[in-house]
Amino acid sequence: MKLYYSPGACSLASHIILNETGLPFETVKVNLGDKTLPDGSDYLSVNPRGAVPALEISPGTVITQNVAILTWIGHQSDVPAFRPADGSLEQARLLEALGFCEDVHGAIGPFFSSSYSEDTKKIFQTNFMRRMTQLEALLGASENGWLLPQGFTQADALIAVILRWTIPLHLDISSYPKSSALRERVLSRPSAQKALKSEENA
Repeated sequence: MKLYYSPGACSLASHIILNETGLPFETVKVNLGDKTLPDGSDYLSVNPRGAVPALEISPGTVITQNVAILTWIGHQSDVPAFRPADGSLEQARLLEALGFCEDVHGAIGPFFSSSYSEDTKKIFQTNFMRRMTQLEALLGASENGWLLPQGFTQADALIAVILRWTIPLHLDISSYPKSSALRERVLSRPSAQKALKSEENA
């Protein structure tokens, strides 16, 4: 398998989960600015939408989008929490949690642009905090500190990566202690530390 990534982007979640599973894979760094790969080739030939992550599971066969990639990786692993049975409620809940992570992703994304007016930024801030309140409530109802009863899953990795962006963006989430704690627990896992070190040194 080849994981196409950009350092610190949402592709980091797939990198973490691949490390968790122990499955063999290699990584390919993507320059998102000009959509090129280290050998100078065009990344758009891999993923025409130009986003990361992309996972090449066999020559010429590529999966894109976080929800699809993280679910597929889980099904190739022997980690029970990562691969709930097809058609089960547990599977639906995992997909539901991944979908909610993408809601938070969508709420934080606009902060990466400086081209918006202050009034528009206030709207973005309200929307982001609404999502954070929802996340905090989900974790408040959890008995194990994770998003799902089965423990650490792909959804926890994805939300932690998204919440990691609040640091460079100077978004204060200290009033959401359960969310902040989840972020730190995930990022301190050996799988996450290994992924971060690999991406920083690439």
